Amino acid sequence: MAAASGRLTGRIALITGASRGIGAAVARRFAAEGAQLVLVARTVGGLEEADDAARAVGGTATLVPLNLSDFEAIDRLGQSLFERFGRLDILVGNAALLGTLTPIAHIKPREWSDVLNLNLTANWRLIRSLDPLLRAANAGRAVFVTADVGRLPRA
Repeated sequence: MAAASGRLTGRIALITGASRGIGAAVARRFAAEGAQLVLVARTVGGLEEADDAARAVGGTATLVPLNLSDFEAIDRLGQSLFERFGRLDILVGNAALLGTLTPIAHIKPREWSDVLNLNLTANWRLIRSLDPLLRAANAGRAVFVTADVGRLPRA
């Protein structure tokens, strides 16, 4: 990791899927850059590991164990962030679900629904709930992570 510049000092950053992979790496880097983190993931243990990693580089985090398919909970999250911070500087939408790689006719309806709920509807609900907070920041930004699977599809 390159040396931190502190360029996110004083910024509030919410990261979904923060307990592992890309989300955990973004959380570590943002913590090193001085951001106050709001880490969202389903598993408490994974969130605690991400918190430990943030603290190891001098960061602080608020942990939010949340299944993003609980859409009403996303709205409550937006309200809680408003009450606590009054703004959100950065939203990193990283949580996603690939689902089974199989012919479409073989996908079970529940799995189809789960993939769409997390990859599409949850992100819409995040934007809907957090947009006022991003607009309250002096330079609010939303970044949504994807994979090359959309650009380079496989059979």
